Amino acid sequence: MIPRPPAVPPNSSESSSVAAERLKKQKAASAALYIGLVLLALWVVRDFIVVVAWAGVVSIALWPLLHKVAGSRWFRGRTTVLATVFTLVIAVLVLLPVALGLAQALREAHELSEWFRGVQENGIAVPDFVNRLPFGVPQITAWWQANLAQPLRDSAAMKGLHSETVMTLGRQFGARALHAAMVFAFMLVTLFVIFQAGPRLSGSLLKAARRGFGDSGADLVEQMATAVRGTVSGLIVVGAGEGVLLGFAYLVTGVPHAALLGFVTAIAAMLPFCAPITFGLAALWLLVQGSVVPAAGLAVFGAIVVFIAEHFVRPVLIGNSTRLPFLLVLFGILGGAETFGLLGIFIGPALMTVLMVLWTALVE
Repeated sequence: MIPRPPAVPPNSSESSSVAAERLKKQKAASAALYIGLVLLALWVVRDFIVVVAWAGVVSIALWPLLHKVAGSRWFRGRTTVLATVFTLVIAVLVLLPVALGLAQALREAHELSEWFRGVQENGIAVPDFVNRLPFGVPQITAWWQANLAQPLRDSAAMKGLHSETVMTLGRQFGARALHAAMVFAFMLVTLFVIFQAGPRLSGSLLKAARRGFGDSGADLVEQMATAVRGTVSGLIVVGAGEGVLLGFAYLVTGVPHAALLGFVTAIAAMLPFCAPITFGLAALWLLVQGSVVPAAGLAVFGAIVVFIAEHFVRPVLIGNSTRLPFLLVLFGILGGAETFGLLGIFIGPALMTVLMVLWTALVE
C-alpha cells in the first residue's frame, strides 16, 4: 500500500496567523507597560532629576582625574576611600567660598548697622562726585536733597523696609536657600555613589548604549561626555582668569578686600555674564566714594575683559575640546542657560554636539 501523506489541519494557517497577531499585540502591550512604568518612575523621582543631572555633570568632568587617582598605589582597590575623598574635596571647594563670604559679611555687619542708623537719623549727604558730573548737576542735587538728604526714619522707603512684602521676600529667600542646601546635600550623596561605582558604571552605560543604539550610539554618548567635560574646563579656566585680572584691577583702583573680591569674581565668572555684577558693584562703590576716574577705569576694563572672555576665549576652549564651531558653542551656552537655567550651560554644548554629529552623518 502507498502511504498517505499526513493530514494537514484545515485551520493551521489561520491558527498561525492568530498566534502571530497575538504575539504582536503582546509586544505592543509590553512596550506600553514598560514606557508607562518608566514614566511613572521618573514622575516619582522628578524632584531629584536635577540633583542627578548635577551629579552627572560633576562626575563626567572629574572622571579622567578619578581614573588617574584610582590607579595610584594609595587608592588602588579602595573605591570607598577614593569616593569619600573626592566627595569631601568637592564639598569643601563649594562651601569654602560661602563660608568666607558669610564671615566677611558678619565682620562688616556692625559697620553697616552703624551706617544704617546714621542714615535714619541724618540722611545721606550729596556725594562730591555729583558736583563734578558734566551735566544734570542741579536736577540730581535737587532730587537727592528732597529724597535722600533728609532723615529717612519717616520716609516711605524706610517704611517699606518693614512692610509685609519685605517679610515675604525674606521667607522666600530662606526657603530657596534651604532648598539649595538640600539639593547640594543630595548631590553629594549621589556623587559618592557614582564615584564608588567607578569604572563599572561607565562600562555599563557604554555597554547599554552600544547594545541599544549600536556603535554610533556609544560614540555619541562619549562625544556628549567630552562636550560636558570641555564646558566645565572652559568655565573654570575662564572664571579663574577673569578673577585674577579683575582682582588686580581692584587692587590698583583701591577697592577694599581686593583679594576676597577677586575670589568672588572668579566664582561668579564661572557662570556666563555674572562677573559684571561684581565689578559693577565695585565700580559703583568707587563712584560713591568720589573716585570717578578709577570707577570709570574699572568699569571699562572689566567690560573689555568679560567681553573677550565670554565671546572669544571660552567658546574657543570649549570648541577645541568638542570640535564644535564657535557659533554652536556660543549658542549652546546661551541657549542652554536660557532654556534649562544654570544646568543648561552644560547641557547646551552637549546637545550641539549631537546636532553636529547628525549633520556630519547626513552630509557624508
